[in-house]
Amino acid sequence: MRILRLILLLFVPLFIEAQTTRKYSNEFMNIGVDAAALGMSNAVVASSQDVNSGYWNPAGLVQIEDRQIAVMHSSYFADIANYNYVAFAMPLDNQTVIGISLIRFGVDDILDTTNLIDHQGIVNYDRINLFSAADYGLTFSFARKLPVPGLNYGVNAKVIRRIIGDFATSWGFGFDLGIQFESNEWKFGLMARDITTTFNAWAIDEGRLQDIQNAIPGENQEAPKTSELTLPKLQFGISKLFTFNYDYTLRTEVDLIARLEQNNDLISTSFVSINPAFGFEFGYTDLVFLRGGVGNFQNELQIDNSESLTFQPNFGVGFKYNGIYIDYAFTDIGDQSAALYSNVFSLKIDLSIFR
Repeated sequence: MRILRLILLLFVPLFIEAQTTRKYSNEFMNIGVDAAALGMSNAVVASSQDVNSGYWNPAGLVQIEDRQIAVMHSSYFADIANYNYVAFAMPLDNQTVIGISLIRFGVDDILDTTNLIDHQGIVNYDRINLFSAADYGLTFSFARKLPVPGLNYGVNAKVIRRIIGDFATSWGFGFDLGIQFESNEWKFGLMARDITTTFNAWAIDEGRLQDIQNAIPGENQEAPKTSELTLPKLQFGISKLFTFNYDYTLRTEVDLIARLEQNNDLISTSFVSINPAFGFEFGYTDLVFLRGGVGNFQNELQIDNSESLTFQPNFGVGFKYNGIYIDYAFTDIGDQSAALYSNVFSLKIDLSIFR
C-alpha cells in the first residue's frame, strides 16, 4: 500500500501541469539501448537482468553477481546523427546493486551560416562556423531485493543536458521506477519512466536569437518556450524461458507500452495510448543467440485521409564467450514502419573474467 500511495503522489504533478507538457520531449531517451534488446523490439522490461537494466528496468540490476560494463553505437540519417551509450553496474551486497549510464545523441559539424552575409550584403565564407546539437542523458540507478521472494525494485535518477551550439542549452531532471517479480518460471516487469514528469529548463542566448529572428521575413519572430515537461510512460511485460534438451532455450516476452497522451499508437484515447511489442530470443548452449521481434505499431494517415497500420520488425544475433557478449541488431526490416532502419552494435563485459 505504501508503494501504491507513493506512485499516486508522484503522478499529482502530471495533472497539475498537463497544459504545459509537450508531446515529444526528450525523445532521445526513448530510442533504446543494447542491441540484444533492440533485436527483440524492446520487449525486455520483464526479463532484463544485466547492466543494461539501468535503462530498461532498474529492478533487474539485482541479478548482477559482479561488476559489468556495456557500450553501444548506432548511426541514423546516413551517419549524420550518432547515438552512443556506456553503462556500468556493480553489487554493493547480496541485496543491493548500483549503476550509472550515459547516453549521447548528437549531430556534429553543423554549418552555422547566420553570419555568412555581412551588413554590406557581401558573402564571406570565412564567417561560417561549425556547431553541434547534442543531447545527453546521465542516469544513476539503485536496485534492491524486497523481503518478498522474487520481488525486486529499482529507481533511476536522471539528469538531462541538451545543447544546441551556443544558441540554447537546457538542464532537465526526472525519475524512473521499476519493479520485477518472478514466480513459477514466469517473469513480470513494470517500468514507469519519468514518473514525476521530467522537467527541462532552457536558456536561450538572446544575441544569437536576434541573429536569426529576421532571417526570413515573418518567420522566427518569437522566442520559443523555455520550459517543458516530459509525460510519464509505462511499460508492462510478461516473459517466460523455455528449455529444450538442455542445449536449446527460447525466451519470449510480450510488453504493453502506454503513454499518457493521444497519438497514433495501435490503441489511442484522449487519456492514454497503448502499443504492444513482441520479442523472442533463441539460444544454443548459452553461446549463440538469434533474436527477433515486432513493435511500434502505428495508425498512419495516408494522403487520401485513410489510415494504414504499420509496424517495425527487428532482427538480431548475439555471441557470448567467457563473460564477453557481442550483439548486433538490424531494426525496421523491410521498411515496414515510419522509423528509420539502423545497424546497432553493442558490447557487454562481465569484469569477473579479469580476476
